[in-house]
Amino acid sequence: MTTPNWTAVCNQTDLVADSGICALIQDTQVALFYIKKQQAVFAVSNHDPFSQANVLSRGLVGSKDDQLFVASPVYKQHFCLKTGRCLEDENTLIQAWPARIEKGQVEVLF
Repeated sequence: MTTPNWTAVCNQTDLVADSGICALIQDTQVALFYIKKQQAVFAVSNHDPFSQANVLSRGLVGSKDDQLFVASPVYKQHFCLKTGRCLEDENTLIQAWPARIEKGQVEVLF
């Protein structure tokens, strides 16, 4: 098992405000979401466990009770951007990684 390292993924200018993009990190599809108001970036798996499709980067970003989420574009389940936990099914979890913006670069602890 390797120790996670901050991995440069893209430039901050590649991000779309309040929306998602997909990046490939070590053969893993990662959905990156840039929340402009918070100047924060979140990284979660792009794989939707309910539809078995790599589509979460295309989902809609929203919030409920101050918890940011992405709604899957297929069956509409909501996944917390910080933890990856499904809001409708607490037993379902997608991978979430720490992410940051450093000197104009988006980095993921991967």
